[in-house]
Amino acid sequence: MPKYAYHGRLSVVVPVKNEQDNVEPLVREIAAALSGNTTFEIIYINDGSTDATQARLQALKAEFPMLRVIRHRESCGQSRAVTTGVSAARYEWIATLDGDGQNDPADIPALLAQLTNPAQPANLELLGGWRARRNDTFLRRLSSKIANGVRSRMLRDNTPDTGCGLKLFACETFLRLPNFDHMHRFLPALVMRNGGAVVSVPVHHRARERGTSKYGVHNRLWVGIVDLFGVAWLQRRVRLPLIEPDSDL
Repeated sequence: MPKYAYHGRLSVVVPVKNEQDNVEPLVREIAAALSGNTTFEIIYINDGSTDATQARLQALKAEFPMLRVIRHRESCGQSRAVTTGVSAARYEWIATLDGDGQNDPADIPALLAQLTNPAQPANLELLGGWRARRNDTFLRRLSSKIANGVRSRMLRDNTPDTGCGLKLFACETFLRLPNFDHMHRFLPALVMRNGGAVVSVPVHHRARERGTSKYGVHNRLWVGIVDLFGVAWLQRRVRLPLIEPDSDL
């Protein structure tokens, strides 16, 4: 069972930049996947888009009253956009999705089901999607494989796919983490650093059908090297106390 209770309420946070053609299909998929058994909101963070993303999001609000839109005047990056969304969330648990449509919202209920699975560790704080079958180009798959391998070896986060945008975590967990650019790539290691458990769950991965990817080999592989050493430094500087069972907590 998770460290933080799940009460059937979920905030879905979606960072986007110049995804005008993916906005409507993804909002409809999220709503369809969660309607019925979950109280939810959808928070889109428009990270400085220069296309029609904002206009299309605003138009959807009349049909989807659970949709909230927050706009960055200038692009601040994916991690900052996720932080903006989590900080504004009304509910205790957060699901994140990439805005390009490659994550399948239909996988969210399966992740939520794990929160009530008694077999899960008592300190569960993060469920991460694992794209076991990638629908990407060979070069993108190769760069991700190398990056995941190097990261896993250095940080020992026991996570096969930290780059998957589909994640489920407690709002309080995220807000306690050190915040920096590109932090979304290191969420499992940061959660484990604070004593939380991380579980990877196989999810679907779809080919991009609309728009252009914002990531390539340069900003997917090499940019994270400095951050990788920074997170490793943070790991070495933490000491988690062992609390006596008769303590007044």
